[in-house]
Amino acid sequence: MGATGTAGDGKDAEYREFALARSGHLFRSACLLTGGDTHLAEDLVQETLGRMYAVWRRSGWLFGGRRIDNPGAYAQRVLHRAFIDHHRRRSSTERPSGELPERAVPAEDSSLRIALLDALSGMAPQDRAVLVLRYWEDVSVEETADILRISAGAVRTRSSRALGRLRAQLGDSLADLAAH
Repeated sequence: MGATGTAGDGKDAEYREFALARSGHLFRSACLLTGGDTHLAEDLVQETLGRMYAVWRRSGWLFGGRRIDNPGAYAQRVLHRAFIDHHRRRSSTERPSGELPERAVPAEDSSLRIALLDALSGMAPQDRAVLVLRYWEDVSVEETADILRISAGAVRTRSSRALGRLRAQLGDSLADLAAH
């Protein structure tokens, strides 16, 4: 290193590259988790990247005594845990309102996308997290259970029930929406 550089500069540049490469994927996953709430999705991604930076700065990519071989998968885990933590914290500070705000829908969104986001937003946070992990992220039942800190049986049960609710809510309209 030169007189002005530090050993941390290389790690910082490496982290910036990682964050730029993964932030789009993290944001899309966060949007699904939040039911289309892009502001909360941005907050979750920011929190995830902040937590990742703290881990990144540690030497040897160690966390809790074990090596992290796949930082992208680890970032997804951090995102899902941040989402679940957010809903645990939120219940004590937010108050329900009698009026719902109007929701802005980007013009490029299809009817199917809007219907799915609306259906997901009506689900419990853990059900949403299970569906996103299993069917969007293509994570195994065991990994999903580990990420969400629940049993594999609970993942299967939540997945089955949540898919049933989605089918009941969307019904025959899903095929019609998918055709357009």
